[in-house]
Amino acid sequence: MKRALITGITGQDGPYLAKLLLSKGYKVFGTYRRVSTPNFWRLQHLGILNKITLIPADLSDTSSLLEAVTISDPHEIYNLAAQSFVGNSFDFPLLTTEVDASGTTRFLEIIRHYNKNIKFYQASTSELYGANVVSIQDENTQMFPNSPYAAAKLHSYHMVRIYRKSYGLFACNGILFNHESPLRGMEFVTRKITNSVAKIKLGMQKELRLGNLDAKRDWGFAPEYVNAMWLMMQQKIPDDFVIATGETHSVREFVEAAFSAAGLDWKRYVITDQKLKRPLDVHQLCGDNAKAQKVLGWKPSVTFNELVKIMVEEDLRRWQMYKDGKIVPWDAPNYPHEMDMISRNVVRDAQKENSVRKKSRLKRLLNRF
Repeated sequence: MKRALITGITGQDGPYLAKLLLSKGYKVFGTYRRVSTPNFWRLQHLGILNKITLIPADLSDTSSLLEAVTISDPHEIYNLAAQSFVGNSFDFPLLTTEVDASGTTRFLEIIRHYNKNIKFYQASTSELYGANVVSIQDENTQMFPNSPYAAAKLHSYHMVRIYRKSYGLFACNGILFNHESPLRGMEFVTRKITNSVAKIKLGMQKELRLGNLDAKRDWGFAPEYVNAMWLMMQQKIPDDFVIATGETHSVREFVEAAFSAAGLDWKRYVITDQKLKRPLDVHQLCGDNAKAQKVLGWKPSVTFNELVKIMVEEDLRRWQMYKDGKIVPWDAPNYPHEMDMISRNVVRDAQKENSVRKKSRLKRLLNRF
């Protein structure tokens, strides 16, 4: 029986990957961070929580990673754990670097010394391309990261390549473009949209505030993307692959499709809020999956509109069950939507205002003399 270790098994991709591997007869182990409130709702949602072995670990702690590898003794490691929210990476750049960059190197070092036969998959990202002006990106497109998150992931991308060539490790990067699902976290704009649409439809919310509606992304369906991860690990020679749909859609298009799926006119409810825009954004990302199709035999089947509809319908189902007093494993009720939560953008604006006030006071004092 094959054994696999999945880091970040409580995130969006981890449960889908675990379910796939279980269906293929794997013994699945998953790492999770010890937090004040357990976050296993996704595993419960898919009905696999009691079918995997959970191990506490943190990418910033080498000893815990070594312990996880020792306990699981895996044939394959899928490193999905990360500080994966781009917006938060501007708020916590050092933490993002420690986890998303150094964490990968810790794993590669453990494999090099513990067992070089372990196959390693690194969850890379389309955010690597950042400010690149090429209209469609593939494995050879130059990378210009536009956020601390992307910069940290670029470090991991190159470390995987270096360890593969220097030490002969089976290590590969999956350059996955945006992929969504009903298990997506509320921090991400797609899930924020579908969750808000569901609440508006049910009379539980009045408006939806968003930042940049013009940003364009290549959006796919997460369960299809984890299959591509597994296919990469079954190859004889390790390599890096772009996993994408080849289509690009704006946030505005996602909004239109989501409200349409609920029979609503988005223009009546959506408000653009400048405070929600990132300090530095990526305007457009679109991936070329030709290599994945040729080598892996992988291509997506769920369309953009189907994806949006799946997410809206699931959030509608959850909120309706919530209103009916039924218990369902899911995240939305735990998010403090009505609380006044200060972001770095707000702090920066306040600092500017303070600076203007100080200059004004100084000018008034000088005018007295």
